[in-house]
Amino acid sequence: MTPADHTNHTSHIHHLQCVLCGTNYNPADVLYCCPSCGPLGVLAVHYDYEQITPHISRAQLAADHNPTLWRYRALLPISYSHLDVPPLAIGGTPLYPVKRLRDYLGMSKLWLKDDTRNPSASLKDRASIIAVVLAQGNTVACASTGNAASSLAVQAASLGLPCYIFVPQNAPRAKIIQLLMCGATVFSVDGSYDDAFDLCIEACNTFGWYNRNTGYNPYLVEGKKTVGLEIAEQLGWQAPDTILVPTGDGCIISGVYRGFEDLYRLGMIERLPRLIAVQAEGSPAIVRALESDGVVRPYPANTVADGISVGLPRNGAMAVRHIRASNGFGITVSDAEILLAEKNLAMHTGVFAEPSGAASYAGLLRLLDHGRIARDERVVLLVTGSGLKSIDAVVHTAGSVIPIAKGPEGMNIVSKNIALLAPPIQNEKF
Repeated sequence: MTPADHTNHTSHIHHLQCVLCGTNYNPADVLYCCPSCGPLGVLAVHYDYEQITPHISRAQLAADHNPTLWRYRALLPISYSHLDVPPLAIGGTPLYPVKRLRDYLGMSKLWLKDDTRNPSASLKDRASIIAVVLAQGNTVACASTGNAASSLAVQAASLGLPCYIFVPQNAPRAKIIQLLMCGATVFSVDGSYDDAFDLCIEACNTFGWYNRNTGYNPYLVEGKKTVGLEIAEQLGWQAPDTILVPTGDGCIISGVYRGFEDLYRLGMIERLPRLIAVQAEGSPAIVRALESDGVVRPYPANTVADGISVGLPRNGAMAVRHIRASNGFGITVSDAEILLAEKNLAMHTGVFAEPSGAASYAGLLRLLDHGRIARDERVVLLVTGSGLKSIDAVVHTAGSVIPIAKGPEGMNIVSKNIALLAPPIQNEKF
């Protein structure tokens, strides 16, 4: 595919800008990344807000009964009149006030954004829907540890597009099954996510497939920003103080920033929230960059949270810039903290997050403990994917069933051992 194939979709985009060298490009002249800086030269999308302003406002959104991300069409990198919208409903996920978790933590202004409710059970659907629209009927491909791949496979299946996926060998089994069930061709790479990423780029360039890789394709962060747009609207256009974001490649946290930045530039909100990147201790590249000179360097990735297991974050430079612009910072949490947070979050909210999705809560617990988040702050936890996609990660920490006989004998065992059963969950407070 060529850049010219996409000009009819990007007429309200003013320019694309490389996050490394700062060079501006016309969308008609470049398809993916900066020609000078190569794959790490991710391009940021800059809109013509004067052209967009007539098409979006608080009043217009209040009158729009479409709950999906297409309600924000004016701020997406496709034309306003494009009608070939994929059939699956993406976005419009709930923002829960999580009363029991508020009581447990002593925080009266805490919310949980539950993006496990998307069709593939992850936030990544927000990016994939943009990819399949821009692919315009062509073959699509991506590299992924699981969620981006499954989201693309689900979207491609809904439209009948050929789909090729590159995953590292340690990708979770449930996510691989989801890919295969949707008809995708899956290549299991004997290497890391970063190896799969590079192979996907080479294959797309060789065979002319449309590349869905976030942190390479500039338009996919724009799909992810809709989670930020929804949070702002769901909070009555009052930005929260802080949003905690599970962070791997850095694309989601950049998307959250971009959503609030758009609304701020349009005068729809008065300020931006502070963004906190939560990374696993075994995959800390962005946090380490934030703590030092801002340059993202590769680190060996080894964490149970496969969704944020990235050696070299491809969107790292943009993420660092956006986190700092929000007066935010980064924090790492251990695998043990993540798994404990996953169980605790499910017990207090009913939302079963995968390890990477629960990282935001693990980060909150540590920051509360260190006094870096106040209990009276307005805080949003972003949960990015369902725990049902990573069952193997928690099989040893979830607990165990109690086997009993059927009939009266079984009831006798229940009665005799009732003291051993889990007690009713209480609303503990600090």
